[in-house]
Amino acid sequence: MAKDNLTAVLYGIEDLRLEQRPIPEIADDEVLLAMDSVGICSSDVQYLVNGRIGDFIVTKPMVIGHEAAGVVAKVGKKVKHLAVGDRVACEPGIPCRYCDHCKVGKYNLCPDMVFCATPPYDGNLTRYFKHAADFCFKLPDHISMEEGALLEPLSVGVHACRRAGVGLGSRVLVLGAGPIGLVTLLAAEAMGAEKILITDLVQQRLDVAKELGATHTLLINKNDTAEDVVKQVHAVMGAEPDKSIDCCGTESTTRVSILGTRSGGCVVIVGMDVAEPKIPLMNALVREVDIRGVFRYCNDYRAALALITSGKINAKRLITHHFDITETAKAFETARYIHVGAIKVMIHVQPRGINNKV
Repeated sequence: MAKDNLTAVLYGIEDLRLEQRPIPEIADDEVLLAMDSVGICSSDVQYLVNGRIGDFIVTKPMVIGHEAAGVVAKVGKKVKHLAVGDRVACEPGIPCRYCDHCKVGKYNLCPDMVFCATPPYDGNLTRYFKHAADFCFKLPDHISMEEGALLEPLSVGVHACRRAGVGLGSRVLVLGAGPIGLVTLLAAEAMGAEKILITDLVQQRLDVAKELGATHTLLINKNDTAEDVVKQVHAVMGAEPDKSIDCCGTESTTRVSILGTRSGGCVVIVGMDVAEPKIPLMNALVREVDIRGVFRYCNDYRAALALITSGKINAKRLITHHFDITETAKAFETARYIHVGAIKVMIHVQPRGINNKV
């Protein structure tokens, strides 16, 4: 095995470095992965720019990255479902498996969750990474490594749509056409939504959303009030949405999601910009509009993989930029400043396409 383990390490605000680290030793229930593709998430950028997200604070050097796929290089003694050479996507959060949340199937709420690139835990933008084998999902031959990495954000969209109860005939409002808004759009369409309106401040992203299957798009003027936007949403859709999914989490978009949803409908908040936004709670209460939160995902990776494997979702359009791991700084700059219409920026730890079967 090569000794090169080039790794992207965040030391603090605006301090992202490439350095060599030891190749990790695996436990009996783990696999060692030769990482292939790692996508940049907005959370990665926030840690670089702000050094924290809420109560998660970078206090020591942390390996960045959590949207990833790799090739099994070594298997632990107890691992039966994977073999050396298997191509896998790795779900980045490992729960304790023993607490009440884990036992009832809501392991994303586990208080002892170890999640890649969430302080104090290291991520997987590295040549070699060890991971729990039961949170690795084998990729079919016709699925690329890049698509495997996209399972992470897609699982967020799947979880959001499940939390909202999206199904056949649903009328869905998606606020925000960034990467998470777009995967939520894809998931809603695959789950049978009849109408999907997606909003954004940038027309280029709305154009991509239209390509991906949005039945309606709405370009928002940042000076519009929430009430103005609600009127536009209803006019464009020709109806009130029964599901609204806020993928921005700003105070204004959360207000739109609540005010715009039909009575008896459901609002799901995925993004969160401020800790305590001012929202029209009374409006939601008297109209019995449910408000639900989303924290990552839970038991959604397999569903996300099935959607891509079956062809019901084509997520490749989301990938706009490719970089080698040696170009990590440039990749983060592209994602941070949304250069040339960047949506999903992919970093290739191995030569691009070398592990793709087709």
